[in-house]
Amino acid sequence: MTSPPRSARWWPGSHGRRDLGWVVGAIWLVYLSQPISSAWNHPPGFARDLAVGALAAFGLAYVLIFVLVVRARLRRAGTGTPTTWGMLDNRLNWVLLALLLCLGLLAIPGAGADWLVTIVYLATAAVLLLPRRTALLVVAVLAVVAAVAPLAVPAWRSQSHLVFSVLLAAFATFGVTRLAERNADLLSAQREIHRLAVAGERARAARDLHDILGHSLTVVAVKAELAGRLLEVDPSRAAVEIADVERLAREALADVRGTVGAYREVTLAGELAGARSALDAAGIRADLPDSVPELPAGRAELFGWAVREGVTNVVRHSGARCCTVRLGPDHVEVLDDGRGPVGDPDRSTTGPDPAYAGHGLVGLRERADQAGGRVRLGRGPGGRGFRLRVEMDRADDR
Repeated sequence: MTSPPRSARWWPGSHGRRDLGWVVGAIWLVYLSQPISSAWNHPPGFARDLAVGALAAFGLAYVLIFVLVVRARLRRAGTGTPTTWGMLDNRLNWVLLALLLCLGLLAIPGAGADWLVTIVYLATAAVLLLPRRTALLVVAVLAVVAAVAPLAVPAWRSQSHLVFSVLLAAFATFGVTRLAERNADLLSAQREIHRLAVAGERARAARDLHDILGHSLTVVAVKAELAGRLLEVDPSRAAVEIADVERLAREALADVRGTVGAYREVTLAGELAGARSALDAAGIRADLPDSVPELPAGRAELFGWAVREGVTNVVRHSGARCCTVRLGPDHVEVLDDGRGPVGDPDRSTTGPDPAYAGHGLVGLRERADQAGGRVRLGRGPGGRGFRLRVEMDRADDR
């Protein structure tokens, strides 16, 4: 596992070698210096010792709550799974807030009015621990306490800035925690996007390898069978076919390497030439275009894949005597006079169908969708044979 960015280590739950998230909570304890100073300057005795100890325990408890709750929220935001800390059981949330309040109140004998500074930390803890509406109510009550307490106790001097500090601390804590959660969500989304991209690339490579090897090996098998039949009756022709088998095997190997290297290019003219060779070897009459119209690169590649897939299926499955390829500026069509698909002879489909569920056709549909076209499959004219047609939805390529 790679370590997180250096800046991320300053957040609780960063899981770096040095998880410095506690510093984010501890740095704000500087404001406890005022009540601690007042308690320390109190005449020696139980009241001073109690106040100093209570304030030290208060600071430690606050940092622990901050670290554990924020860490749990970030984990939950990043994974979407429930956790033990962060928005705990409501009773435990209130117990933690009550603990902080009690520690703050224990500082009154030694710190006097300065204990009110702990209310700022209580407001922050309420935002961390409680649901949003409940936390808002608690913060409002704490702000009222900060404003009214000096009036109720004449010996306590007024601290007019304290109410503003309570509200500002609560608002800042809410904003920071929400920002941290959003960042965790963003990192989780980026990891998921990366995972999906890797999965998509693997699927693309598998699809291309299937299509390339399916066609090449089909032609190799047909030519090898033909060479076997000709070996005794026409050795010279058999030698030619064997040489073609060797050439096709080398081309298939080069195609596989090209696909793995992501620079495999299918051309319409090349696929038409390969289709003629495959059909001739299978003893199927080829009716192919004499010329290739000028097409956008993306469309020409898509039509090349369609010719490759259609002719491969004709050679493998059709039992046809003739195969026709029709080509236009916005469509390509492969027809044969063989057995045709199983099912309703009048049916034509553009979507996934059990009768046409081969991997090659699935891959062709995906390519057509990406290019802004569609694939039509069904019986040929008069209900005979099989028709594969790829047509573009619009004149421009995507």
